[in-house]
Amino acid sequence: MTPSAILESALYVTDLNAAETFYTDILGLHPLGKVEGRHLFFRCGPGVLLIFNAEATKIPPAPDAKLKVPPHGAVGEGHLCFAATAVEIAAWTAHLKARNVAIESEFEWPQGGRSIYIRDPSGNSIEFAEPRIWGL
Repeated sequence: MTPSAILESALYVTDLNAAETFYTDILGLHPLGKVEGRHLFFRCGPGVLLIFNAEATKIPPAPDAKLKVPPHGAVGEGHLCFAATAVEIAAWTAHLKARNVAIESEFEWPQGGRSIYIRDPSGNSIEFAEPRIWGL
């Protein structure tokens, strides 16, 4: 057995309000769900981006909880990469600069393909890259 795709990716943040503004207003993602103080869920292509309050997800579910999602979380700055064509990366660069979002790094990979990196309000490393960096 081999998984066919990644359905969800998660990042952990310290400020859900700042994250919501960043991922909706700057990145243009469409919200799928929200629980105040706990999480934000966004549609991204065929998958879902989960943004969690890092402290809230450490708490185990109550014994009588309807959804018994085990505790989870991460410490430190996470990483997520959005797929983008070369043309889209150029457009993202202009879009982000126009909104005063600093481009932390941008370069061409030795095997071909370009990436740009930014930080979300919680310090997570967000990349936009051509899928060909992975031979896709």
